[in-house]
Amino acid sequence: MNKIGFIGLGNMGMPMSTNLIEDGYQVIGFDLNKQAEEEFVNAGGEIREKVADLAKECDVVLTSLPSSEAVEAVFLGVDGLIAHSHKEIVLIDTSTVAPEMNEKIADAATEAGVAFLAAPVSGGVIGAEQRTLTFMVGGSEKVFKQVLPLLQCLGANCFHVAKDIDSGTTVKLINNLLIGFYTAGVSEALQIANKKNIDLDRLFDMLNVSYGQSRIYERNYKTFIAEQDYNPGFTISLLLKDLGFAMDLAEKNQLNLPISKQLLKLYREVEQEGYGDKDMAVLYERVKKLSRKGIG
Repeated sequence: MNKIGFIGLGNMGMPMSTNLIEDGYQVIGFDLNKQAEEEFVNAGGEIREKVADLAKECDVVLTSLPSSEAVEAVFLGVDGLIAHSHKEIVLIDTSTVAPEMNEKIADAATEAGVAFLAAPVSGGVIGAEQRTLTFMVGGSEKVFKQVLPLLQCLGANCFHVAKDIDSGTTVKLINNLLIGFYTAGVSEALQIANKKNIDLDRLFDMLNVSYGQSRIYERNYKTFIAEQDYNPGFTISLLLKDLGFAMDLAEKNQLNLPISKQLLKLYREVEQEGYGDKDMAVLYERVKKLSRKGIG
């Protein structure tokens, strides 16, 4: 496992791939964004012109992509990974996609005799940069153990969830559903402090040692709200995508989750109001605006 491919050199993929370079791996990258590819080369990586090139020459290929559509194209396209992979390769998708997409790729990989793991991650850009990501892996435990040393270069917590290919994705969707709740809760609760002229820094210090503490509160407040800077991060649109997948999964399993349905409705409204490309912590500003009008 000395030659590693990495497809998707974005906010998550760039630090993950360059961390592998720092650890001495030969890393070959691909991205549609040529500026990202140039940055990757400057960090010591190599670039190939086609996805198929990575499939042919790498021992492992990881992907970090923004949508189910992008994942489907990279894995299942005519010039995609599965069509051109050799039999010893391991394909690992770290994207968050619909569970049905995990299954579709796994079926194609099995038919082609290629190993595939669905391994979504949690921890955000900071986690990718600091190698503290959590991997939630579905698929063969044998293959998971084979690539575990590689994953441990990228994350502090690497879990094999189950042999079911979509099991890691299910855990990730539960995680992001909770993130949606926590983000909304922080956004609303802080408005009470604003109304009563309680300093938000002092409030954080007190709640951070109380049961109101959460990692999302710390993340959203310290990194974004306190700095009044909502460059992502993790955008409203990406969170909304994952909440949609979670609710689709609930509906498929005939679960009635009324509060989660309202949460999904809330984030859809926020995206429609033009906040979609901002970090999810920007929900605080939207709630603050509405609260001042007396309608939030």
